[in-house]
Amino acid sequence: MPFSSMIQEMKGEIGAISRRGLRSRSHRPGRVRHVAAVGLDEAALRQSCWAQLPPELLREVLARVEEAGARWPGRRDVVTCAGVCRSWRGVVKEIVRTPEASGKLTFPISLKQPGPRDAPIKCFIRRNQTTQSYYLCIGLTDALADDGKFLLSARKYRRPTCSEYLISLDVSDTSRGNGTYIGKLRSNFLGTKFTAYDSHPPCAGAVLSKGPSAHMISSAQVSPRMPAGNYPVSHISYVLNALGSRGPRKMHCVMDSISVSAIEEGGTAPTQTEFSSSENSFASVPFFRSKSGRLGSSAAQLATQNENKMVLKNKSPRWHEQLQCWCLNFQGRVTVASVKNFQLVASDESDPTNQEHDDVILQFGKIGKDLFTIDYRYPISAFQAFAICLSSFDTKIACE
Repeated sequence: MPFSSMIQEMKGEIGAISRRGLRSRSHRPGRVRHVAAVGLDEAALRQSCWAQLPPELLREVLARVEEAGARWPGRRDVVTCAGVCRSWRGVVKEIVRTPEASGKLTFPISLKQPGPRDAPIKCFIRRNQTTQSYYLCIGLTDALADDGKFLLSARKYRRPTCSEYLISLDVSDTSRGNGTYIGKLRSNFLGTKFTAYDSHPPCAGAVLSKGPSAHMISSAQVSPRMPAGNYPVSHISYVLNALGSRGPRKMHCVMDSISVSAIEEGGTAPTQTEFSSSENSFASVPFFRSKSGRLGSSAAQLATQNENKMVLKNKSPRWHEQLQCWCLNFQGRVTVASVKNFQLVASDESDPTNQEHDDVILQFGKIGKDLFTIDYRYPISAFQAFAICLSSFDTKIACE
């Protein structure tokens, strides 16, 4: 049998087992039915010829599956294989690399890990103005926006003195009581300063916030399987435009968990390897640990506590005389002029000239009434990029 045919047959058989398990779980009246369904799935798997594969051949098969799924929906096959059994999951953990090394998003923890160094990961945001909801998706094609693969959702909640955007892995439920809540973005009264919080420690030695926002989450509001943490990961501020001068908004973003040395040659950024909880709420989706020595280094993560934090600022635009507007080169990824559009680059605060780096770390721009592209790269993660871009949706009269 040709190797490609063997892989296709394996996908079909494992997919059938997975679908049978989902149907059994969806109709269970109680725990007894669930246990029986799991037993049937395991029995079906033991009878499968794929469960008897030699380790070397199994690794080769799964490596081919991983290599073939360069983008979603092909990555679904990798997730399915990782959910078959422990032995398969262990092999997938060894094969799948972090987004920094592979440029691919596979498991939920990938959204908390730095993007690739060489090229940005291209995503887009859909906005629902009626429900004040925002959905981060990764494209399935090279088009600016398509059906997309859902990654994260956020919903805006107005408070008496601020606004909050709760960020979740669930497409419909963004409440803190849901086990998929992973962080939030909180503004000040004027909507000119924002703080992004991670519900999990972004790096070793991360300091838990003790401010007012930390007391807004009670133990009864959060799933007992998920930690109710508020770890600051970013502070975003918009410069007041007191003179009413023309031009785009001016942003200043301090990355609390990323050292400025991360963007230097040989530098590393903190890399979360799992959601820290006593019981994994996403048991059906496996998470992996980095196999690279330079990623997830505890020494590098601890060093961020004593080094200068990385600062992101707007890339300086140029005035186009013919178009009579400020222009930035978005490489065809932005098609509608908007005050929300921006490009962020690293800024050397220690340099008296405040020199900008050339590489755009985060790019955000409008392509339709409720469609926006978002491209990010190392050293920030999809979660951090999404939180920063959410701050651009707030109305800022004093900054425009």
